[in-house]
Amino acid sequence: MASGLSLIDPIDWSAPWLQAWRDIGEPLSLKADQGVSVFQACNDALTALQKKKTAPACPVHFVAQSALPEGQAYEQFIHDTQSVPTRDGLHDFFNALCWMHFPLAKKQLNHLQASAIQAQGVGAVRGPVRDAVTVFDENACLIQLPDVLWEALQTRQWQTAFVTHRALWQEAHIQIFGHAALEKLVKPYKAITVHLWRVPNGIQPAEWDAWLAQDLQAAKLAQKPFLPTPVLGIPGWWADNQDAAFYEDAQVFRPLKTAVAAA
Repeated sequence: MASGLSLIDPIDWSAPWLQAWRDIGEPLSLKADQGVSVFQACNDALTALQKKKTAPACPVHFVAQSALPEGQAYEQFIHDTQSVPTRDGLHDFFNALCWMHFPLAKKQLNHLQASAIQAQGVGAVRGPVRDAVTVFDENACLIQLPDVLWEALQTRQWQTAFVTHRALWQEAHIQIFGHAALEKLVKPYKAITVHLWRVPNGIQPAEWDAWLAQDLQAAKLAQKPFLPTPVLGIPGWWADNQDAAFYEDAQVFRPLKTAVAAA
């Protein structure tokens, strides 16, 4: 039986959360769907990108999952060999795409993981930095937006953020980074939650990778400065959210927890 993405749910490349990924991702997925292994399809795409020289060179290449020695940590293997073990499936497909789009940031994340492994070993408890790196790598969403929207999201004033100030979302720039989040969004459902990481206003999208590589420092990540947000609440990203009642579902759009006064 052919490998590749042929047995996986099809990807809707017209979805708003995939616009930034489409130029590279769509032809790559078509190639994988024809039976080419994901790691080989990604290496072919890397070769084409490197010929264009329009972005920072990707510091890794992709190999079959079987190249990862038994018992060796995945992150340490990438750090030592500059090779990313890649399975045939959406999860590793989107991970590879992220390496191509954000090579500097992904390299920094891997450096942080490898440094923590070298210092602490591979144990049952990852520690705050490795935990935060994993959350970012799997589920981060980069966002640049007006202060009033960020403040409303921080306090979970969902109606304020998404209804009252809905027009301001036209000024926002958003790109999902986490490959697990992208995988989930192939079959979208209301409760999908991403972890927002704010990009300062004024930094152009083409500069995000370089900025992010500098911003992703162990001390900051250990504080877990993420903002969990139901991603399909973003105006224009999901037809159902045109109705203000969409945001009244407290099981998804949860209110901010408040401290309970001592009795």
